[in-house]
This record gives sequence, C-alpha cells and structure tokens, in this order.
Amino acid sequence: MYFDSLPALLTMEGHGVYVWTAYLVSTAVVAALLIAPLRRRKRLLRQLARELKRAQQTPVGSAPGVQ
Repeated sequence: MYFDSLPALLTMEGHGVYVWTAYLVSTAVVAALLIAPLRRRKRLLRQLARELKRAQQTPVGSAPGVQ
C-alpha cells in the first residue's frame, strides 16, 4: 500500500484537502447527473396524469376555453 496509515492517506503530504475536495465535488456532480433525469421523468409523468385527468373531465365536443 502506498500510504502507511489512515492519517497519511487523508493528508497526502498536504495535498489531501485538494484531492478529497475534488473527489467530493466530482461525486456530487455525478450524483446530480444521475438524479436529475429521474426527477424530471417523475415530474413529467405527474404533469401528463393531470392533463389526462383534465381532458377526461372536459365534455366531449367542447374545447377548454372556448364558449
């Protein structure tokens, strides 16, 4: 193993702050890139369900907003 102890791994001869910050930021970005489409899909499905429900409640032959 390259490092002799856990503190040596964490400090990395003074560079640990930069290395671990880079890992943290990278992990956060990857997580956001994975989660965002899932949230977007869920929101779209809810919106489509609302529109479908609204369309089913509208009487046949009448357009919403037209008198």
